Amino acid sequence: MVHAFIFPGQGSQTVGMGRELAAAFPMARAVFEEVDDALGARLSRLMFEGPAEELMLTENAQPALMAASLAVLRVLEHEGGLRLADRVAVVAGHSLGEYSALAAAGAFDVAAAARLLRLRGQAMQRAVPAGEGAMAALLGIDLAEASAICEAAAEGPRGREVVQPANDNGGGQVVISGQREAVERAIEVAKARGVKRAMKLPVSAPFHCALMAPAADAMAEALAHALIQPPVVPLIANVSATKVTDPSEIRDLLVRQVTGTVRWRESVLAMVAMGVDSFIELGVGRVLSGLVRRIAPAEAAIAAAGTPGEIEALLKLF
Repeated sequence: MVHAFIFPGQGSQTVGMGRELAAAFPMARAVFEEVDDALGARLSRLMFEGPAEELMLTENAQPALMAASLAVLRVLEHEGGLRLADRVAVVAGHSLGEYSALAAAGAFDVAAAARLLRLRGQAMQRAVPAGEGAMAALLGIDLAEASAICEAAAEGPRGREVVQPANDNGGGQVVISGQREAVERAIEVAKARGVKRAMKLPVSAPFHCALMAPAADAMAEALAHALIQPPVVPLIANVSATKVTDPSEIRDLLVRQVTGTVRWRESVLAMVAMGVDSFIELGVGRVLSGLVRRIAPAEAAIAAAGTPGEIEALLKLF
């Protein structure tokens, strides 16, 4: 089989994440300790014990999810002798998961990825004052229909406002993002056009839209000084849905990703076109596994590994 490793994004975090791994495997504990040291904080304690409201903060959730994913990978490497370059054709991640994918493929070390994600989370949260932005999920439509709805909703009583597709998740699910009033208008436009379901999401900021420009500037500065190595396997990038290995291109795409649409549906189809017939989600939850199931051919193998038992089952595939 041709394997792709995929890495989840924000929203998958939960109190207790990584605790079983840390108890069972020294190499998993080492990853969590490395992240704690890089951040100068006990993020692992927050992951294992909560409180949930602190873990949900963007600046904590982003490095926490990366740490959980990389801990799973290290266990696979040590327990199963897995070498990513030998057994995996490509990596991809959803939003912050792109940093996890790059760290897995050796483009970043774990400490650098943790520091970049802490900064990214802080910059994204600061970019828009609380209450001024919003996101919504539109179900039962495609990207073109969602774009048309956003275009119709952008004109408001005070002029043109920001509202745009943030995530093309596949299976008829598109998430939009922008100024609160514009997103609310888009929900009404969607309902008027017979969209199956349109609902606001409980998020702290309007991610992946033009309002995130200050965060993109902050990441451009941080990434300009970051060491990025060529990944040992290609990355399918969120904003281009194409494979990339060149560090300078990776740097540019990571900046563009902050304000750009996460093209997950197209990314999965690009992997299928490369011959991938096995998608393995590493880390917390099964969100991406569910999305892939709606996009990839029915015969594609789909698995998730985040606990000791799931890792044991996964190693039998290799």
